[in-house]
Amino acid sequence: MTSDLIPSPQPSPARGRGGLHAQRNTLFVEQAEIISHQPHAAGQYTLRLLAPQIAARAQPGSFVHLSCGAERPMRRPLSIMRADPDHGWIDILYKVMGSGTALLAQRQHGEHLDLIGPIGRPFSPDPQRSRPLLIGGGVGIPPMVFLADRMHLQPGITPLAILGSEVPFPFAAQPSRIIIPGLPAGVIAAMPLLEDWGIPSRLTSRQGYAGCFDGYVTDLARAWLDGLPAEARDEVEVFACGPHAMLEAVAALAREFSLPCQVSLEEFMACAVGGCAGCVVEITTPDGPAMKRVCVDGPVFDARQVFSTP
Repeated sequence: MTSDLIPSPQPSPARGRGGLHAQRNTLFVEQAEIISHQPHAAGQYTLRLLAPQIAARAQPGSFVHLSCGAERPMRRPLSIMRADPDHGWIDILYKVMGSGTALLAQRQHGEHLDLIGPIGRPFSPDPQRSRPLLIGGGVGIPPMVFLADRMHLQPGITPLAILGSEVPFPFAAQPSRIIIPGLPAGVIAAMPLLEDWGIPSRLTSRQGYAGCFDGYVTDLARAWLDGLPAEARDEVEVFACGPHAMLEAVAALAREFSLPCQVSLEEFMACAVGGCAGCVVEITTPDGPAMKRVCVDGPVFDARQVFSTP
């Protein structure tokens, strides 16, 4: 396995301190060995890669730009679900959506994949907010798992993860041993990994899966927030990743309860290092609307910048 530092090009003055300037001397190319490649239902896979340079620097919200194979030169941006800097591996959860990820699904243990990473601005939790609410939908679940992993060893921080999917979850849900006041009776399905970390989680779906909440992630989040005393609600900060419509609903919920909220956006990308500007989104700034690149100015943004008040 080899790795090479990618020095990002000098930014123009118009880019200020963000974007490529913030990424300089932090991106690596690694020929990462596949340690394991586990299939799940509905064309989902967990890929563990030996990529020590990326693992040492990845933060919740980071992603990699991955070459699926020589037959498909266009890379794919995939979120990092876990990173172990001590042992040098990262986990990626992905779903087969097209020819590139279909090719990726065929790669075997011991093969190597070409990665660029870690890319992007990560989540920035407020240490004064001791009740983080992590909301993940579909392929937006991995960043929430990564964030929970970094939070579960922090004293005084008690996160709650609400994860939703309309296809079978990429893990065997288990009844939770952790009681969460304010939630509907019978909503007990949890993610085993989070249970092992002592982090309460609940699953939502409209597919009738046993123990899951029958509805949207925002419906369950609202039930939890409504049940909190005012002083406890003041300790909540919301983090979310998932489809655009879900993020918009989460941002509206956070606005309703006057809670800070950070969202990780999902956009199609070509270069993923800020050069092509193919992933720009319009955000609100004190100086008016501005176009920002999801790859290097994000993917994490303040929800109020992305979803303005109606």
